[in-house]
Amino acid sequence: MSNAETIPDIYAAPAEGQRVKHNNVVYTTIREGMAHILVPEESKTKDGQTVQQVFYNPIQQFNRDLTVLAIKAYGKERLEQKKAASKSRESKWGEKKRKRKEAAQTERPAKSPKLENVAAEGEDTEMKDVTEQPAEQAADQQAERSAEAAQQEEQASEQATEGTAQPPADKPKKEPQPQFRILDALSASGLRALRYAQEVPFATSVTANDLLKTAAEAIERNVMHNGLVGKIRITVDDAIAHMYEVVVKDLRRVHLSGGKPGPSEKYDVIDLDPYGSAAPFLDAAVQAVRDDGGLLCITCTDSGVWASNGYPEKCYSLYGGIPVKGWYSHEVGLRLILHAIEAAANKYGLAMEPLLSLSVDFYCRVFVRIRKSPATVKFAGGKTMILYSCGGGCGSWTTQLLMKNKPAPNKKGTGIFYKHGFTKAPTTDSKCEHCGSTMHLAGPMYAGRLHSQEFIKAVIAETEAADPKIYGTKERIRGVLQTALEEYLPTAEMQEEDKKQEEAAKKDESRRIARTGLTEAQAAAYDPYPFYFHPQQISGILHCASPSEAAIRGALLRMGYRVTRSHCKAGSMKTDAPWYIIWHVFREWVRQKAPIKVENIKPGSVAYRLLRLGGNKEVHEDKTEESGKDQQAAKADEAKPEEEDDQEDKQQRKELPEVVFDEQLGRYKETVKYLRYQMNPRENWGPMNRARGK
Repeated sequence: MSNAETIPDIYAAPAEGQRVKHNNVVYTTIREGMAHILVPEESKTKDGQTVQQVFYNPIQQFNRDLTVLAIKAYGKERLEQKKAASKSRESKWGEKKRKRKEAAQTERPAKSPKLENVAAEGEDTEMKDVTEQPAEQAADQQAERSAEAAQQEEQASEQATEGTAQPPADKPKKEPQPQFRILDALSASGLRALRYAQEVPFATSVTANDLLKTAAEAIERNVMHNGLVGKIRITVDDAIAHMYEVVVKDLRRVHLSGGKPGPSEKYDVIDLDPYGSAAPFLDAAVQAVRDDGGLLCITCTDSGVWASNGYPEKCYSLYGGIPVKGWYSHEVGLRLILHAIEAAANKYGLAMEPLLSLSVDFYCRVFVRIRKSPATVKFAGGKTMILYSCGGGCGSWTTQLLMKNKPAPNKKGTGIFYKHGFTKAPTTDSKCEHCGSTMHLAGPMYAGRLHSQEFIKAVIAETEAADPKIYGTKERIRGVLQTALEEYLPTAEMQEEDKKQEEAAKKDESRRIARTGLTEAQAAAYDPYPFYFHPQQISGILHCASPSEAAIRGALLRMGYRVTRSHCKAGSMKTDAPWYIIWHVFREWVRQKAPIKVENIKPGSVAYRLLRLGGNKEVHEDKTEESGKDQQAAKADEAKPEEEDDQEDKQQRKELPEVVFDEQLGRYKETVKYLRYQMNPRENWGPMNRARGK
């Protein structure tokens, strides 16, 4: 017996590292989560390089593990909402049925006895003729039979509507399972669809779609090998066309039914995981997902476009905004992508709510909820901003909202409503107030919160309960979620508003937007401190030794500011301290802890101005101006007495708070050690090459 004959076929029980044979081709099994995919052993070679016939990147297991856990957390809340809506409909239907029965009993003719005594005032009682009784009895019996037949028809109609027979009185009625439909729009090998079908217990329908016929054949093999035939629907179509087809069917159904509610073919969850940008799919996706709170899971791997200054024209054409040059470019990229999703949704009266937005590894992954709410869409302009960035100088920034969502008291004085109006412009000068360099424009981009803390907590609960043998990136997921949970810094006004909303919610006095459950204040909320800074980058600008994270954090905390991390980059800091305070802290760091050689700092350079080596008069000079101005400034500084410089510096230090680098205070007090950032998993890891289909 040859080795080929001993290899099991595709219907064998799947196992990791297994070799199976199908149509005279031998495959090796790769396991991820509870799914197994088949990779052909015979790989094609082109120019000495191996070309993937089935695309699989193990680095993105974090993406897939996180998505499964996020869908499970989202789905549990979603099913509770569907059950509550179903009970509400049943209650309304029961009330209508009761009223119909009462109306039928009222209209039903009264029963006539065999002997009817008719007593009239002033008359003697007479016995009716017995010969009239049979006719009256026949009429009564016929009326009773008609009423019973009508009642039986009504019961049969109810049973047909429910789709099940009436259960016996001694057995409890089994509640029908709500529909939960998932679309893997760009399925490739079908790995995501396989995992959703096996790991999301309440998924009633999973569709795996791909444009290539070879990909569909690979998905079909994997479905057979995993024993999921009948549980996963495979379609061969353009993802955009498939989603628009769902939209068209739903529009026709609504039109033909006269606007009456009915079963929809839209998806509860749509997963977009393209090789590159998801921008071409956004318009179809926001319409094909359910508009009563559907979930979009979107990946964009073109970080060279939205997190770089190399292709601003490409970024604008895809996402409708301009990227930024700076160390916080990945957080800007997240907001550009969210802005593109919101712009695609708003034109249809759909509101977007970010639940979790992450920039990790070489891509971004966002989870957003879509609702039909024209009232919420009105707040979008006040949650969109442009950015003034000192990209060629010190890296500081200033933001400006495009519109203003302003609360105003109502006429009765019992509450508030929001006005939507214009904002004043600009919020900064054309020159950086800190180093004098030219400011550059970026955006527009999303200015709201990147995450929902309630959603993150729900995903954390799913993560902690997950089996590490199935979710291999569990520890990293837990650390990233914890960092995302901590990075939001509300203003004092926002904290006060949150308290008011909580109290109003308890008293049921808060004004909420229909179909969303959000208050108007929540819909208007934006992120006041949207970006992080990096101490190592600032130290590089100043040409000084880099301080420890604890030292900078301790200094800001002692001055009364808040400091936290950003999930985007290790060592990053988000703070509510203004930029002039940050530069004050770093100047004190150079003065107290890391002195530099002044002769090594070129006069007129960014570091020269930030360190105020030429005095405050030099701050607003642009380094791009004629060199003669810099030379004149340098000569003036040389002629200036050193004592005068010292006096000016002392005066500035008196006006600004004292800086103490308290490392003990600056250390994070953590009882649990989290894996917050990615460690290099292997050599040359990254997006890998695209799979080659026929």
